[in-house]
Amino acid sequence: MKCKLIFIAVFFVSITSCEKGDSSKVLYLAHNSSQTHPVHKGVLKFQEVLAKKSRGKLVLKIFPDGQLGSEREVLELLQIGSVAITKVSAASLSNFVPEYHILGIPYLFKDKDHKFSVLEGEIGKSILQKGEKFWLRGLCYYDAGSRSFYTSNKAIRTPDDLKGLKIRVMNNQMAINMVNALGGSATPMAYGELYTAIQQGVVDGAENNPPSFVSSNHYEVSKYYTLDQHSSVPDVLLIGTKYWNKLSSQEKIWVQEAANESSQAQKQFWNESVEESMVKAKKAGVEIIIPEKSLFQEQSKSVLETFQKEHPGMRDVINKIKK
Repeated sequence: MKCKLIFIAVFFVSITSCEKGDSSKVLYLAHNSSQTHPVHKGVLKFQEVLAKKSRGKLVLKIFPDGQLGSEREVLELLQIGSVAITKVSAASLSNFVPEYHILGIPYLFKDKDHKFSVLEGEIGKSILQKGEKFWLRGLCYYDAGSRSFYTSNKAIRTPDDLKGLKIRVMNNQMAINMVNALGGSATPMAYGELYTAIQQGVVDGAENNPPSFVSSNHYEVSKYYTLDQHSSVPDVLLIGTKYWNKLSSQEKIWVQEAANESSQAQKQFWNESVEESMVKAKKAGVEIIIPEKSLFQEQSKSVLETFQKEHPGMRDVINKIKK
C-alpha cells in the first residue's frame, strides 16, 4: 500500500506541475462510489457550484469508482496532501477520528428529521471539526440513508432469525458489535468481495442501504431485504488540512458554501435513488420485509451501553443527540 501511495503522490505532483501555468487552482477529489450513485451526483453539484462561485479560479477534478484506492487509502492521501477532498463513510472515518463512532450507534436517531437536525446543527458541525488534529477537516454530511439486513436463503423477521448467520460488515467495531449483539456472526470483508461471497455461501448476507444494495447488484444473489434500519451512518465530505491551509480566506468560503449546497442537493438525489432502487429490487423478486423494529432496537441496546463504558467522554454528546 505504501508503494501505491508514493506512486499516486508522484502522479499528482507531476500533474500539478503541468498546470502551474494556469491561474486556477486544481482540487483533486476521489471517492469509491459509482458514477450513477447519488454521492457522485452530489459531488458533481459541488464541482458545478464551486466553479461558479470562484469564477473558474477553483477547479474540481473528480476520480470516482475507487480509482485512487480504498476509503482508508484515500484518507491517507488527504493526510499527506496528495489529494484535496474525498467522501467516505463516517464508519471508515471513525478509525481516524474517534468521535465519528457516535454516528454508528444503532437506533441513535428517531427519524430522518432528527438525524439532519443533529448533523446540520452544532453537534454535527463540532464533530466535523474534530478531525482537524488528524489533518482531516469535515466540510459537510451526505445522506447515506439507513442500513438494513439482506440475506440469500433465510428471511430475517426478528433478531432470532439472525442466529447462526454470517453477516458481512464493514471493518468497524461498532458494526461488528451490533451484528453480534443481535445474534448474528459479524464477518468483516472487503465490499468488492461481497457479491461472490454471498453467491458462494461464504457469508449468508450483509447490511446496507437500498441504493448500495441495488447498485452493487447484491439484489441478484439476495432473496430477502429486511428494513430494520438499524443504523443511519452518514457519509462525510472532507478536505485535507494540508490543502485547506493553502487556500485564501475567500477560497475557503467558496469551498464551504459549495459543499453545503451540494449536501442539500445530494439529499434529493438520495431520495430519488432509494425509490428507484426499491422498485428495481421488487421487480427482481426480492421479498421486502418490514419487521417490528422495536425488537431489534431492544436487543442492540448493549452496543450503546458498552460504547459509553469504553468512551465515557462521549456520553455528553450522546445525551445531547437524544435530547
